[in-house]
Amino acid sequence: MKRALLLAAAITALGHSQPAIAAAFQEAASGTSAEAASTLSPLYAAELERARTFVDAMMAEGPVVPVPLDPGGGYTHEQHKRNFRAIYQGGQIYRITGDERYRDFVRDMLLDYAQLYPTLGDHPERHDQYSGRIFWQVLNDAMWLVHAVQGYGDIRDTLTASERQRIDDNVFRPAAHFLSVESVDTFDRIHNHATWATAGVGMTGYLLGDQDMVERALLGSEKSGEAGFLRQSELLFSPDGYYTEGPYYQRFALLPFLVFANSIEENEPERGIFQHRDGILLKALRTTVQLSYQGYFFPFNDAIRDKSLRTAELYEGIAIAYAQTRDPALLSIAEFQGRTVLNDAGATVAADLAAGMAEPFPFRSLLLADGPDGEQGAVAILRQGEGPRHTVLVAKNSSQGMGHGHFDKLNWQLYDNGNEIIRDYGAARFLNIEAKRGGRYLPENTTWAKSTIAHNSLVVDETSQFGGDVSIANELWPEQLYFSDAAGLQVSSAQIESAYDGVTIRRTLIMPMIEGLEAPLVVDLVSATSEGSHLYDLPLHYSGHIMEFDFDARGNVAERPVLGSDNGYQHIWVDAEAELEDGRGALTWILDGRFYTYRFAGNGPLTAVLGESGANDPEFNLRREPLILLRAQREGTASFASLIEAHGSYDGAAEQTLDSRSLVAGLDYTSIEGNDIVIVTLKTGARYAIAVSHISDPALSHHVTVGTDHIMWSGFAAVVELDAGES
Repeated sequence: MKRALLLAAAITALGHSQPAIAAAFQEAASGTSAEAASTLSPLYAAELERARTFVDAMMAEGPVVPVPLDPGGGYTHEQHKRNFRAIYQGGQIYRITGDERYRDFVRDMLLDYAQLYPTLGDHPERHDQYSGRIFWQVLNDAMWLVHAVQGYGDIRDTLTASERQRIDDNVFRPAAHFLSVESVDTFDRIHNHATWATAGVGMTGYLLGDQDMVERALLGSEKSGEAGFLRQSELLFSPDGYYTEGPYYQRFALLPFLVFANSIEENEPERGIFQHRDGILLKALRTTVQLSYQGYFFPFNDAIRDKSLRTAELYEGIAIAYAQTRDPALLSIAEFQGRTVLNDAGATVAADLAAGMAEPFPFRSLLLADGPDGEQGAVAILRQGEGPRHTVLVAKNSSQGMGHGHFDKLNWQLYDNGNEIIRDYGAARFLNIEAKRGGRYLPENTTWAKSTIAHNSLVVDETSQFGGDVSIANELWPEQLYFSDAAGLQVSSAQIESAYDGVTIRRTLIMPMIEGLEAPLVVDLVSATSEGSHLYDLPLHYSGHIMEFDFDARGNVAERPVLGSDNGYQHIWVDAEAELEDGRGALTWILDGRFYTYRFAGNGPLTAVLGESGANDPEFNLRREPLILLRAQREGTASFASLIEAHGSYDGAAEQTLDSRSLVAGLDYTSIEGNDIVIVTLKTGARYAIAVSHISDPALSHHVTVGTDHIMWSGFAAVVELDAGES
């Protein structure tokens, strides 16, 4: 017994394969295999014990395979999810330990499915044309197949011919037929649902030796190459590895992409799947990690904000990518996750992590092109500082992202001190909570979360971009005009001419380091140009509690009016308003012991609205979150210049406050001959001009005069120190 335990540890430490580990476990009695697991690499041992705990509890109940009845979050829905997890992990435990109890449990459950599956038609809770059999939507059936076929693959060769035939013919072949033939509209889409479906069908084809099934998965139902797994990898990712639906769905799609790719590599290495399209799948995995802050994904589009790098999709993804690349930076992500997977790739991750081979992941500023050819806008990520509390500005200048996309072109977010400071709402959905309409997307996802006013994007005439029509939005996107990650002066600039008829909107976001300030500023320049007269609303959705503002606001204390009647405006409570004839103001709030001041100036009078989301929400489906909105009626050009300044600290326990008020004394803005000039005056008397020419040629010099200040610079943008004595 002792020899078997020591052998198991040695095998893992040497990075040997799963069959070798299993052979070691065969020498250990099943009752002591948990003890054997404890001698493996710590991460792998913990993963094995976690899986055993779950599957043992399922085994204690015996196989439970109910007739499907419930929507997401309901009993039968959750039971079938537990079942595919138990099939998957039970097969893994059997492969690793050789303990036949796990093989028998997986077999018996699949035999129960062999009785049930042939009796199923459309799910009784079908929501649309994409109905599933086991679940309310076909996507979940595909997820069931992707997991169950892997667990079945771990035990299939040990079953009798009769058992194999019953399971093959009554579960896996009909499940693959349902996805690829009966649900061909899903199967041939260029969409994450189709990725799951093609992965499940393709892996089933490899297991059952059905090459026709494999070809349909790879090339589409007609095997033309116009659909299928390979085409999805070509159209859903940009050349930089950005997934068109955004990071939340990129995380979700990566599991079938990488797990099926791994299966292709094992069965047909000659296809070179991990080299396909310049290694796009491995590039996409790294890009997914870059699209996060403190492990949480930037919540673009229909994102569930709880999702982070600590998800099953990324446990699989990191392990597969590391096995392919041996990139030590990926080990630091596995260390952050504290999880791995029970296969050769996971064993390798665990062993190398235990050997101290991890290196920090290189989070950095970068521009990620969007679209299959990289010509459908971009996402700009500007990072300043290091560690978990560094500053990140994200500019979303990307394409619509299909049906899960939001009408938020030129939107932006800000992270600092470990928190999301300038917010994106994400999705209005309580995933898998039956009480909230079966866990589906809520009506407020359309009426609020997708609307332009729910984002930090300019709104024209109280309507959403593209009139809220996704079919139009899918064909149009911003142009990324400029990007720089230069130290001390990072810049992203983009424009869109098609979001509103006859209106061109340009937004330039700058993150300069200013001497005398403790953190980088964020300077936001927004301009809208039109021949007609329009009402422009610029919302800022922030996190925190208001400390003070420097304008005279009329508070609505007796009643709480609503901002509008449609396009998301019906969901905004108006708490206070102020008429600003000089178009200037400042608002300070606090979050997690740090103060933030939003200082702004327009090219004419502004109305400032202090509001909160959550109006006209009888089912309490929306979060209550604060916002400030700047409103301008303009003919010709509307311009907004603003900055976000992080400053000071507050320690409630110690009763200590430092620099709770802004260190900036004033913000002046002017536009001269196409140049934007923002002059920032500090309370020390120091003065700086952030000068923007909007011309990217670094050799081209520029000169403007503002009052008595002569400002000279070259290139797209610069920080110019001014004489403190000038005005």
